[in-house]
Amino acid sequence: MSVTLAVFEQIVSSSGAGEAIELMLPAGVRERQLKAGTLLTGMMLALADGRPAHLTRILEALTGLPEDDQRRLGVIEEWKSGPHQLTYRQVEHASRLIRKALAKAEPDGAPSADLQRLCDQLLEASIPAQLKDASTSLAVDWTDVEAWARAVPASSPGTGADPEARWGHRNVNRKIELGEMFFGYYMPAATMVNDEDGPAVPELVRRITVCSSAHDPAAALVPVLADMAASGASPGDILADSGFSYRAPRTWASPLRGLGAQLVVDLHPSDRGPQGTHEGTVICNGNLYCPKTPEPLLQLIPLPPGAEPADVAAHDQQTAELARYKLGLHAAQDANGYRRHACPAAMGKIRCPLRPASMELERSRPEILAPPEHPPACCTRKTITAGPGVAAKTRQKYDYPSAAWRRSYRRRTASERLNASVKDTATGSIDRGWIRLTGITPLTLWLACMMAVRNQRILAAWQARLDDDARRAAAGQPPRQRARRRRELAAPGP
Repeated sequence: MSVTLAVFEQIVSSSGAGEAIELMLPAGVRERQLKAGTLLTGMMLALADGRPAHLTRILEALTGLPEDDQRRLGVIEEWKSGPHQLTYRQVEHASRLIRKALAKAEPDGAPSADLQRLCDQLLEASIPAQLKDASTSLAVDWTDVEAWARAVPASSPGTGADPEARWGHRNVNRKIELGEMFFGYYMPAATMVNDEDGPAVPELVRRITVCSSAHDPAAALVPVLADMAASGASPGDILADSGFSYRAPRTWASPLRGLGAQLVVDLHPSDRGPQGTHEGTVICNGNLYCPKTPEPLLQLIPLPPGAEPADVAAHDQQTAELARYKLGLHAAQDANGYRRHACPAAMGKIRCPLRPASMELERSRPEILAPPEHPPACCTRKTITAGPGVAAKTRQKYDYPSAAWRRSYRRRTASERLNASVKDTATGSIDRGWIRLTGITPLTLWLACMMAVRNQRILAAWQARLDDDARRAAAGQPPRQRARRRRELAAPGP
């Protein structure tokens, strides 16, 4: 316990969260025995032992420390009547003061700026300095956090024991139309993953936020990532599923591109395939294509998990063929988001009679046999200009759903592992009853502490694996291979 305690004390101390909270709290007649830093440390100790987010668990964790640690942390202090050990009433009082200090004057289902900043500092302090710049790629996702309070009648929203909580929808590992409703909050999170062709990194949580189900969780994460970029940790690749890419561009894709991030996202079925035209080109999957692109190529969708090698090879051949019909980027994007594109025939990718020079290319290139009778602008001009609003919702780093996109998008599973770990009853699930405090302020603070504790667990497992690899290398043995789940064979037919 002493080693764990030292780690958590270091996180709280280096983050400066304890001192910042103390400055926000009102001065009392008598100095409080329980300091904010000690309370945060007790929260992490309770979570590290798999205990729920209850105030009684904080008291148990702190009073269960060795006496020397209790005296150093102020859990035991000398009063006029002799040594006094921390009581539950003092824990409850300190928690209530912190809640009032960090809450918004008018609650709206989102954390206050002070609360979000303190949570960001706690998470940043939980990541070792040598790993902060190990990767710029982030896998993002959100999960549901059910409130302890029960829902109020629909005719009286914003009332009850937890007026900030709202009804939301979760999939619970089923199709979205078969999901279910819950009463509570969303927790969007950004998890660090390795850069493309970069070394492996531990999947540490860099940022989280919490919002009621009345807010858009994707939009709620954007300002958190913007603050992260302003602090010097600019995001690189952002990997997200269709729940994020389906959002309006002004609330998700466009702000992230403004931060310099590159999106690697799965597209919602409604956003796949042809989505209108621009200067005669076909807008499809975030790119501009020749108006004579074969329709079957424009309808390609991602491969299902566990596809056979032959199917993968055929799919990759089709996406490579589709890339030949894509208009090439003639000039880099300017500061206002405008881009210049050139015809694929003019760039030597296909053969087209409207571009006589392209007919001299080898016949292995695709050929437009029936060019448009009335050529549009993309076929007559040297280049066309696409503004920031063209394919703003679906434009991303790689052609969708190419082999390069598939390899890059695989890294997003880190966010799924995060969601699975916080719902794992073996390490402390966030199901209803995990926390019995109402309101977004204590919930956000507890979740930030939980992510900091999880980061330490991930780091310990990561270091153990590095040590094991080094030991096996010294013994001349290959690195240990991770166990892979075997695919179940279908039952034989009659």
